[in-house]
Amino acid sequence: MFDNDFIALLPEMFLINATILLLIYGVVYSTVHKVFEPLVRNVAWLGFSSILITLILLRGSPLTTANLCYNNLIIDNFTYFFKVGLLLSTACIILMSLQYFQQEALTAFESIVLMLMSTCSMLLMISAYDLIAMYLAIELQSLSFYVIAASKRNSEFSTEAGLKYFILGAFSSGILLFGCSMIYGFTGVTNLEELAKIFTAPYVLRPLSDSVMLNSADASWSGVFMGILFIAVGFLFKITAVPFHMWAPDVYEGSPTYVTAFFSIAPKIAIFANMLRVFIYSFYDPTWQQLFVFCSIASMVLGAFAALSQNKVKRLLAYSSIGHVGYLLIGFSCGTIEGIQSLLIGLFIYVLMTINIFAIVLALRKNRFKYISDLGALAKTNPILAITISITMFSYAGIPPLAGFCSKFYLFFAALGCGAYLLAFIGILTSVISCFYYIRFVKIMYFDTPKTWILYKPMDREKSILLGITLLGITFFFLNPSPLFLVTHQMALSLCI
Repeated sequence: MFDNDFIALLPEMFLINATILLLIYGVVYSTVHKVFEPLVRNVAWLGFSSILITLILLRGSPLTTANLCYNNLIIDNFTYFFKVGLLLSTACIILMSLQYFQQEALTAFESIVLMLMSTCSMLLMISAYDLIAMYLAIELQSLSFYVIAASKRNSEFSTEAGLKYFILGAFSSGILLFGCSMIYGFTGVTNLEELAKIFTAPYVLRPLSDSVMLNSADASWSGVFMGILFIAVGFLFKITAVPFHMWAPDVYEGSPTYVTAFFSIAPKIAIFANMLRVFIYSFYDPTWQQLFVFCSIASMVLGAFAALSQNKVKRLLAYSSIGHVGYLLIGFSCGTIEGIQSLLIGLFIYVLMTINIFAIVLALRKNRFKYISDLGALAKTNPILAITISITMFSYAGIPPLAGFCSKFYLFFAALGCGAYLLAFIGILTSVISCFYYIRFVKIMYFDTPKTWILYKPMDREKSILLGITLLGITFFFLNPSPLFLVTHQMALSLCI
């Protein structure tokens, strides 16, 4: 039995050991040589290599479907593709941050180690098949995130971001754990498979003993409902859904740019995998799906209207991220296989667009690119970069035939298919409103004359390659969307059947 566990968890075990070895290497090297620049470059490339080796181990694993560690973890097609997406995203973020790491040599090596450690925890989170295993993985991820957010020690904004994230994150983790304890208290189990059996039994809940039926006790049912509500609140905080979004704009703005990119992508992949497993597989019920409908509408509306008044790029991207979480929750609220598939397609395309835009923000960072107005007349000084930003922004806005339009198209059709006409209507309305602030980028680059002309230097090779690949995906996705359809359909079926 343990042989199978060891083989199935080999990718995670390798990444954890590689991260610990990198930490030891960094500490020893910095103590002996007192030189940071080659250390940071070495740790970044070794971290990138560790991610790629983990991907190869994941791909070559002989076990495709199994329950591990006494049913606490699970591997199947659903977890496999989520892990591949998470590892590729982390690799892309390390790759586009190499130049940043070299410039900020004093603190960067620890940041890379913490990014790898949080990736390990997210891999375990995706596989979690028990409420306790899930909570422990989320806590390991959160602890790494609190430190990374405040990693720029000489910046008061970064320190404020880390402290704010720590206080609110600890509060949300407490709510999540309280929800898990209530579920255990009223059902006696924490395993997601056992909970699924309880919630699909002929009675609403399985008896605590042979003589006492839980469904006959309103207090017990209320306790279970409150437990599920607390778990939902904990998850919604982690994905920055309204009304639990208050930390996101400040943390995104205050954190270093590569950390903002990491926060925008990696945790959303892992938390959505967890949410689908918990709320679609174990707890699905129209009663608490209404909570997700409300959060979806609120996120779309606030994301669209709050971003209208933003002048800083990272704050605008934070509100844009909140709006996109609202769109993704449309698929989640449907509760159908089509809804889950549309959510997965939307998540993949959102990750693609976010990697693209943050690679651009990091490339322009050396010119102190902070406000949207700093892009003035970019079309004259760097026309290729201006075209890249324009295409990405059109995709964010949902202009056909770009990838962003395809993702919104499938999400809205999934909502119409399950009768959620209000969700689809508000989604279309907020998409139209959001066009204003996305297309404002294009207007500033092509039609505004700046007060001071900034000559943007050519970006490094790694970012150029990333931008080329992501732009290709965004622009030509509509020509052959079938591979992504097949993969997401396979994931949805693996979750539901």
